Amino acid sequence: MKKAAAILLLIIILLVPTLTTANDAQGGYNYNSDDLLEPVMARAKIIDMLYEGEGDYGFVHQLFAAEILTGPFKGETVLVENAFSGNPAMDMIINPGDKVILAMEVIDNQITAAYPQDFYREFHIYLLTGIFILVILVIGQLKGLKAIIALGITILLIAKVMLPAMLKGYDPLMLAIIISVIVTTITLVTIGGLTAKTLAAILGTTGGVLVAAFISVWIGHAAKLTGLSGQDAQMLMYIADNVGFNFKNLLFAGIIIGALGAVMDVSISIASAMEEVKCNNPSISRTRLIQSGMNVGKDIMGTMTNTLILAYTGASIPLLLLFLAYEQSYLKIVNMDFIATEFVRSLSGSIGLIFTIPITALVSAALTRTSSSRKSSKETTM
Repeated sequence: MKKAAAILLLIIILLVPTLTTANDAQGGYNYNSDDLLEPVMARAKIIDMLYEGEGDYGFVHQLFAAEILTGPFKGETVLVENAFSGNPAMDMIINPGDKVILAMEVIDNQITAAYPQDFYREFHIYLLTGIFILVILVIGQLKGLKAIIALGITILLIAKVMLPAMLKGYDPLMLAIIISVIVTTITLVTIGGLTAKTLAAILGTTGGVLVAAFISVWIGHAAKLTGLSGQDAQMLMYIADNVGFNFKNLLFAGIIIGALGAVMDVSISIASAMEEVKCNNPSISRTRLIQSGMNVGKDIMGTMTNTLILAYTGASIPLLLLFLAYEQSYLKIVNMDFIATEFVRSLSGSIGLIFTIPITALVSAALTRTSSSRKSSKETTM
């Protein structure tokens, strides 16, 4: 299994960048127009710095020589201009030897100008992905392989089904609920097979997701959240007329998808624990079995609710520091759309997670009892 994992890692590292390069070469460029096109992208390596001095408005201006590494212009050397703006978030500190993504202006198959768009980071992303897959395979073995398959299907469903459907104008909230149920079913069946434990976890996850959806919609409408607190959502307003986005439901859809992983984890943990208890003590009563599941759920609940809340808080640390530095009043902060949205996001998911515990415990006890009764009747008949 370790040998297979190593081979798979090697394939990922070697094949994925090759496929990406081929895609850039075949579908990423169009040079047949006489007009100025939108900038086209290519990977490049900075060879040398030709000039560095003061440019417009007193900011630094640099001129580099760069070798293009991908696409039809591969192997050509091009001049790259890099102008600083004084904003550390926007300025790129480039040195010879760095690999960058160039935005090139092309007219009649000739590069007329080239600017650095960002640093080349693909390889490190692929490397980290390969390490992630390798660790899962080495430690999880067959279960790990099933987890990777389930993860791949989840990514495909979100990227190829849910997001394109949203862009076509379908309701984000309903799409998120449907995709959540499908993802939960595929993931748990792939990993655990068609068993009573899997069915209990699926129903428990579905129940928790629906509770999170109900809470977020109820409080979101009552608190008059706009769904436009983030810059990404605000940028979508430019295409809203063509698509007809429901930004509130887009927010609620994000809450559901964001909570799904933790809810699924809780449900399968409780269902697995209850099945184990039943196997080791077949004579246990339904009440005691449910109590056992609830006790397991209570232990999980504290850490999982922390996981959700800390995840959302962690993403907001710069903003929270900004509020603290400027000594904004509590009344202003807590009533801001963005802050209220984050509260609803984290607490709705946590409430859905908490409701997952009793739902899974009750369903698992009922299914385990039914399964045991069927086995007993079969043995008596034989």
